[in-house]
Amino acid sequence: MARPTKWRKVENIPSITHFVPSDTEGYEDGGNVLKLEELEAVRLKDLLGLEQEECAEKMEVSRPTFQRILIAAREKIADSLVHGKSIHIEGGHFTRNLCRVKCLSCGKEWTERLEDFEAGAKGDALCSGCGSPKIACGKPCKGKYCKRGFRQQG
Repeated sequence: MARPTKWRKVENIPSITHFVPSDTEGYEDGGNVLKLEELEAVRLKDLLGLEQEECAEKMEVSRPTFQRILIAAREKIADSLVHGKSIHIEGGHFTRNLCRVKCLSCGKEWTERLEDFEAGAKGDALCSGCGSPKIACGKPCKGKYCKRGFRQQG
């Protein structure tokens, strides 16, 4: 059985998510979908000029995983530029931050995506071990995005 895909940390969520060639004469869209983690890899390596090891650390993935993400992104961008295809940026397996969460009842700890709690589960989350609503951010809580906003009921 394959390991579950590790979350890729993304610092920059683009406001513009669709690019279309300006010369649309004879234009057939078989566009490419660029995942957010692929865009982040290109931003870190090609725009900011960071070393791959640094990029991998920022995205919280291994260096070989970062290399695979970067290669996939560059292939899609090259295909779009050479063949006049659109690029749509969406999806992927990304997070803005990972938070350590701890159940105050049973002590179970796990990692949770910040987005899962911002999307409405925050305050309504239950421990998968004992079902308790008494959860809180664990320590150390990394990243500037974590607000330690888990409601403790009880």
